[in-house]
Amino acid sequence: MREVEVVGVRVEMPTNQPLVLLHEVDGTRYLPIWIGAVEASAIAFAQQGTETMRPLTHELLQSVIEALGDELDEVRIIDVREGVFYAVLVFASGEEVEARPSDSIALALRAGARIVCSEDVLDEAGIESADDEDAEIEKFREFLDAVDPEDFDIGGESS
Repeated sequence: MREVEVVGVRVEMPTNQPLVLLHEVDGTRYLPIWIGAVEASAIAFAQQGTETMRPLTHELLQSVIEALGDELDEVRIIDVREGVFYAVLVFASGEEVEARPSDSIALALRAGARIVCSEDVLDEAGIESADDEDAEIEKFREFLDAVDPEDFDIGGESS
């Protein structure tokens, strides 16, 4: 397993499909994962440390985990099949729960848990970085500094 960090979320054009971009901590590969708009918003909120008036789903789940006396240790992105990524939440108690990577990443950011990815997933779906790609990533980081989580809102949660 290789540790990855969240670079951020963006909307891929022309499809308007959000994605989260991960970067290998001790390497040169990037891992793009296409996600839903709600999850993109949750990841952006967590990255920016934005407080919400009422708990969003990922904040609620973090509160439930803490209330039950456990904590999220690690998120593992374990597989990719036909373009679909799979993850596992690993808790301090030793319990493991299968989850979507997008939800897992949003929760990991809220919980301060590390995110790791299997070498096989990085080999299959990772993108090797080049100097010109690093410049593009820097532009992407600048974009992230200017984007608001509300930019990903598709109607919002009302309940």
